[in-house]
Amino acid sequence: MTSKSVAVLLANLKIGRTRSRPHVSNDNPYSEVGFRTLKRCTAFPERFGSREDAIEFCTAFFEHYNHFHRHSGIGLHTQASVHFGTVTEIREARARVLGAAYAAHLERFVNRPPIPPLVPEAAWIIKPVPKEPAQIS
Repeated sequence: MTSKSVAVLLANLKIGRTRSRPHVSNDNPYSEVGFRTLKRCTAFPERFGSREDAIEFCTAFFEHYNHFHRHSGIGLHTQASVHFGTVTEIREARARVLGAAYAAHLERFVNRPPIPPLVPEAAWIIKPVPKEPAQIS
């Protein structure tokens, strides 16, 4: 007696093949973007000498990325400032600096006074598509 192959078993159970996970997992888009950003870093080495070298590099990289790198999608704030809730104070301080620059150099601002970028209510990598409401016939 021989067992069925997995393909035959799935066919008997009326389970079709899928290619939903072709070559790259996209289970967590934030993780995937993190890996992509890490690999695109110009300081990312071809190979690490040891596990400790990799840990040291990643610790320094993510420290900088989370606490010093300003993201355009979140109003030029750092991820840490959004996480720890200091966005409002930072935005107010930026507004004061921009107001002082405007007052000191009116000739540089021909259209309107400068304002700091707004912080979105939510930031998305892959925004979910809203579901259509069911239509009643």
